[in-house]
Amino acid sequence: MEAKTKSIKRTFGKHNGNELEYVLDVLDTEGANVKLSPFTERFESAFAECIGSRYAIAHNSGTSTLHTSLAALGVGFGDEVISPAQTVIMNSFVTLFQNAIPVYADLDPDTFNLDPKDVERKITKNTKAIIAVHMHGLCADMDPIMKVARKHGIPVIEDSAQCVLGTYKERIAGSIGDIASFSFETKKHLSTGEGGMVVTNSEEYATRIRRMAFNGYKTLQAGHGLRQVLPDEFQDPDYKRHDTLGLNYRMNEITAAIGLAQLERVRTVVSRRQEVARLFLEALDGCDWIIPQYVPEGYENSYWTFAARYQGDEKYGISWKDFYRRLKENGGDGFYGGLSVAYEEIVMVDLPFLNRYPESMRDEIKSKLHYEKGICPIAEKLQPQMMQFKTNYRNLDEAKKQAQLLKKTIQLVDKG
Repeated sequence: MEAKTKSIKRTFGKHNGNELEYVLDVLDTEGANVKLSPFTERFESAFAECIGSRYAIAHNSGTSTLHTSLAALGVGFGDEVISPAQTVIMNSFVTLFQNAIPVYADLDPDTFNLDPKDVERKITKNTKAIIAVHMHGLCADMDPIMKVARKHGIPVIEDSAQCVLGTYKERIAGSIGDIASFSFETKKHLSTGEGGMVVTNSEEYATRIRRMAFNGYKTLQAGHGLRQVLPDEFQDPDYKRHDTLGLNYRMNEITAAIGLAQLERVRTVVSRRQEVARLFLEALDGCDWIIPQYVPEGYENSYWTFAARYQGDEKYGISWKDFYRRLKENGGDGFYGGLSVAYEEIVMVDLPFLNRYPESMRDEIKSKLHYEKGICPIAEKLQPQMMQFKTNYRNLDEAKKQAQLLKKTIQLVDKG
């Protein structure tokens, strides 16, 4: 019996481009296009062109992309990696998995991004890498970050998971540092459910990343996956396959097929998020106690979320949680709080992973992973004030409704 497929092309669907067609091509193992041009290779090529990079290497997540990036830079035992104090914990985790030490730099209070001056203050002789995270869709201030990095000979990874097609002084996010990492999990601009991509202009880094991401196969090169570079002797019992320590982080063909279809529509998707953000900006017009993320001249925010700083407690004595409750009671969707300051997370306080280290070294490692309160005062003050409104409404009428409900709640608070 011939299988029947159901269309997913709904008006407000998330995957209503060529996703279904491409996935069916993958499932049809006799499909000539899949054999001659695998979707992973096509996705990598298209993504590299989109960002303006020489190489793109597809991964199974935006965490594995960060891991292979650090490994490619040679980050190892006792090295230090600087990242923002307030961002996803995965930046810290991949650093720790490389047996390196996370070092936290403070934020700019207006852009909510990495403060280049504090980055320089945190550099030591052990600093091996800087992870510049582009938070909420806005690029970090990359020129001074790159200047200080070059001064000290330190490579820079751009964590662009939240910043697809954001721009900085006419340069696209992910094209400025030495390596850039992207995430395609379900809430991101470009969504494959799970997945990620590393881009770089360095052939050396790209080759290292590709080999680590696919079990250390010696034939892997910067610009090609395994199936494109298999030698004739690959089936020979005497052939030795692996010359690098690696893990299996590669992206599968179905994910890549969805990713390619998503990439074909990514400018439309980003523009829609920017339109939603404009609606929220209009809702905040005249409000001096909810302060949106500042977008400097020459930047384009791709608005993974619409981020703002809540100061209603200072003006009216109304707490963040109380304002959240009022918005929900008025029919609003609410908003997300800011991620915990990384070094205040339970795992970074209790250090349950210390048994990974030799017993004789645990006290020394523990001392290096001890973070005093106040080392990043702006991040610590900003974090409980953060408001993150979702921008991935696919129905703009619903987004307009939510913006109006926010404006209504603000007006009710102002009236007392």
